[in-house]
Amino acid sequence: MSNNGNTSSKLELAPHQVVLRPLVTEKGVHRSTRYNQYAFEVNPLADKSQIRGAIEVLYPNVKVVSVNTQNRKGKARRYRHKMGKTKNWKKAIITIDPEQGAIELF
Repeated sequence: MSNNGNTSSKLELAPHQVVLRPLVTEKGVHRSTRYNQYAFEVNPLADKSQIRGAIEVLYPNVKVVSVNTQNRKGKARRYRHKMGKTKNWKKAIITIDPEQGAIELF
């Protein structure tokens, strides 16, 4: 099984598979009004360049300046008599160019 010269083994995701949902919180609304930063839950397999491309495709009037990511651990939860855990997830904080416009989340 050769890869025919293709050395890239990155998984190709569609833009709607990369960005799962926006995170609308008090802190996020403050960041968006003051610093032009928006938070999104993203696919854990996506890297920063894929996240940048997906945001620019999903929101065409926006130019992404930077992407910061965080891997968030799931929290411990009780289910009846057993301990469980919520899933781990990835958070991306997107900084956009203020001259290009804004993202309307609601």
